[in-house]
Amino acid sequence: MDTRPGFDPQKLMEETIATMKGSKSEPREDGNAPPKVGALLWMPDGATDTAFRGEMRIGDHAEYTLLDRKHRSTPLDDCVLFATLEPCAPGARNHPKLSCAQRIVNARIKEVWVGCQDPHPKVAGRGFKFLKENGVKVHSFPPELQDVIKEENKEFFQQAEAAAEKKKNEDDRNHVLSEYENASLDVALGDFAPKAIKIYRSMLMGKRRHAIRDFHRRLFQQGLLEEANGQLFPTGFGILLFANHPRDVMEQAGVLGTIVTEAGEDPRDFDGPMVQIPEQVIKWIRDKLPNPISRAYARRGEQNEVYFELIREGLVNALVHRDYDIKQAKIQLEVTPEKTLIRSPGKPIEPVTLEQIQNLNAPTFSRNPRLHAVFNTMELAEERGLGLRSMRHRAQEAGLPLPVYAWNDPYLDLTVYRTADSATKSLDPSVFSQLNPTERKGWAFIVNRGVTTQNEYSVHMVITPRTAQRHLKHFVTLGLLRRLGSGPATKYQVIHP
Repeated sequence: MDTRPGFDPQKLMEETIATMKGSKSEPREDGNAPPKVGALLWMPDGATDTAFRGEMRIGDHAEYTLLDRKHRSTPLDDCVLFATLEPCAPGARNHPKLSCAQRIVNARIKEVWVGCQDPHPKVAGRGFKFLKENGVKVHSFPPELQDVIKEENKEFFQQAEAAAEKKKNEDDRNHVLSEYENASLDVALGDFAPKAIKIYRSMLMGKRRHAIRDFHRRLFQQGLLEEANGQLFPTGFGILLFANHPRDVMEQAGVLGTIVTEAGEDPRDFDGPMVQIPEQVIKWIRDKLPNPISRAYARRGEQNEVYFELIREGLVNALVHRDYDIKQAKIQLEVTPEKTLIRSPGKPIEPVTLEQIQNLNAPTFSRNPRLHAVFNTMELAEERGLGLRSMRHRAQEAGLPLPVYAWNDPYLDLTVYRTADSATKSLDPSVFSQLNPTERKGWAFIVNRGVTTQNEYSVHMVITPRTAQRHLKHFVTLGLLRRLGSGPATKYQVIHP
């Protein structure tokens, strides 16, 4: 438990959001809406101070006002900063202005709590990257507070998500998120898959006819094309998204799939344009797996459809958020009649934690915002943080076990269960054999919820509290559940493998 005086992150985050709402708007040459931003400084003695955008001078960033105008002479070494928006990164402001991320580092602040990632291509992820590289620990606001920030800044987020990088300077080049923002001279525009690029052009540009140069300009602005030797070449991200054969130049591209049944293994590699892979995978699995048959066919049919939704969402998350710097590993897909395992190289990107992902309630931060933006435009991904939460809700509505994330170095594994009793059938045989029929039904109930109490379990199973307590204790002994708290308020949480 944190014993720092007055350090209650939830209350401090809420106060930062309240401060944000006082932000003063200013006219901008580009006509875009400026963001509302609040910043709060927690000090070692428990005192706090706040600032909002434009508080002391129209247009001034909240972090600048707080750190440089209000506390220029204050030692801030042990202070903690809260901000509702990702601090702008080096290169995002006109020279010689310092970015907010640089000001934080210069102030020797080592801990920052951030509300939302700035979706503008000049900032998205770069502020976090710069802070991390300079030894700053970054935490995130929870999704429900992110929703408040985004609703208050609806116009800004809409415009920022559609914004293009209009110029790039040397500082910006020095703080790119990855090497895949650079052009590859080994691939030409003619190597893009015609069908994939046609669909994207239609969804990006609308139904009105536009000159191909306008479309190429948009791709350049999105970081999917770069200019070299007077010509346009795809960047690494452009190749991943749209090239016919991205694996020819990027060995880690694509997905390796295997369906395992009693008849044996059926492997297939998906190595074409990334934007086409999710639907190709779903069609492949549908064609290969037998439809579930039971007396409750309507219910099983509904579960089957939700099962495919969960696979699709999990696969999109893997494609968009995997660590492409791990070049020796590819996304892997293992499908059995009971479940699907999706293996994505790389840990969650900070400040997202494994626990938040396992609880299917992670805040919205993207390792590869350029990929995320394209998938969102093509309606293949959700940028507003509903992906994991929608997985939880859809699974519970259909009566399916919750999808399970686990870290198995170097993969973030996601298990999606096909039927209500798949999680029970998938238990290790030595564990399964120790459960009586009633406990097996009880386990199916618990994995559909993720967490339960003795009273909830007793009511659902229609058993006495004493019997419920005995079941839950047995699950704990077998290593299936962990106890949270004590007394009547005790909760029992599923242990992820």
